[in-house]
Amino acid sequence: MVLDWLINGAIGGAVVSLVAFVLSRFVHDVVGRVWLAFVLVAAAFFYLVFASRADAGTAWLIGEVAGLVIYGGMGVLGNRRSPMWLAAGWALHPVWDMLLHHVGPGRSFTPEAYPISCVSWDLLVAAYIAAAYGFGLLGGRRSGLRAERAVRGTAR
Repeated sequence: MVLDWLINGAIGGAVVSLVAFVLSRFVHDVVGRVWLAFVLVAAAFFYLVFASRADAGTAWLIGEVAGLVIYGGMGVLGNRRSPMWLAAGWALHPVWDMLLHHVGPGRSFTPEAYPISCVSWDLLVAAYIAAAYGFGLLGGRRSGLRAERAVRGTAR
């Protein structure tokens, strides 16, 4: 069961990453980044929905809104500054998933599969962003290993 949830999460993360790559590569880089930020905020928004449906209380709702602000802020920074802010947001989201909603008190209102699926989904998207921008596959300027090879004269 857990393995199925992790596999489903990885498939979802792969689809989100593929859509982001296509948008960044063939439309405009900012469109792909906005997509990644939107999905990151949507992933956090589901916890607000779960808490509100369960009448988890004002404190929980405020906490979930705080999560939206944190991940939304990382999405904005990922669009206005470095895409590595998006990678960081996606890489940190499993901490929110697992500590608060799988083993923590949010477990009482969170569907069991959601935080587990989010772990593989989130980490796959974070790895995609780090690789795509770190190796210079995306972005308006040469970055990462491609730029280093160009400086050394070994660009491929």
